[in-house]
Amino acid sequence: IHLATENEQYLSELPEHAGYFKETRIVEFIFLLSEKWRLDQSTRYQAVELLDRFMIKQVEQMCNDRGNAKGRDQGQRSSWSSVRDQITNTFVLRLVSCVQLASKLSLHYSRVTSDTALKFLQSLKYSYTKQELLESELAVLNTLHFHINVSTPLAYVELLLEVLGYNGCLLPAKPLHQLCVQLLDFCYLTRETVYDTLLKIAIENSTPSKLQIAKFLTVKEDFMLLAVGVISTGVFILSPGHWEQVVEHLNCITGISPQSILEFSYAVVRRIVGSTTP
Repeated sequence: IHLATENEQYLSELPEHAGYFKETRIVEFIFLLSEKWRLDQSTRYQAVELLDRFMIKQVEQMCNDRGNAKGRDQGQRSSWSSVRDQITNTFVLRLVSCVQLASKLSLHYSRVTSDTALKFLQSLKYSYTKQELLESELAVLNTLHFHINVSTPLAYVELLLEVLGYNGCLLPAKPLHQLCVQLLDFCYLTRETVYDTLLKIAIENSTPSKLQIAKFLTVKEDFMLLAVGVISTGVFILSPGHWEQVVEHLNCITGISPQSILEFSYAVVRRIVGSTTP
């Protein structure tokens, strides 16, 4: 109930450009960096979410500042290119800061130290100092008003798997959990393709309008739907005989319709096999 409420609250306050900084290259960078530093599984998802939420707020603030400057003094206003350059020049530093902060929120004792982060940045030919690294972390914290302990889709997946177990679904728990984590990674790394397929299925049209794409944003950012879809797909692959029962249980637990669960699983499986065959 707590996760469902948190998810609904987030969706009700969704910024217009939510998910913009979850493109494949960025997600892959964070996943590989988390793997390099041997971080907990949930840390990489939390880092992705922190970076996306921080960057959107930062861009909004910079654009507002530019608008205010324009009103005060036409001669001193920042150009859009300078705003873009400012974002680009600090992007990798901010990304590393988000991974650092996510590692500190983990229950496991594998936080990324300043020395580790600096060594990595230096390997990429950046010459940041510890002070700049600290200031970057504080910039992320201040911009997000210290609201950084966000639940990740993995938390939704694991809790729903546990509820399914209590409800009597006799599923291979460990292999299903492992497969669900792999599928969650897959959905993050192929996000645009999976959700593009899902949108076209939902509207029964291969060329969605701008309004339909805009309205679909809440679907793309719905952690509960993502978790349900991942579990459904995992069961379909691992234990197809239990699939209908699991979909029924997931519908009862979350209120998400069997049709929506089926469509999400189809979009993921279609992306995995690379086929348009129903």
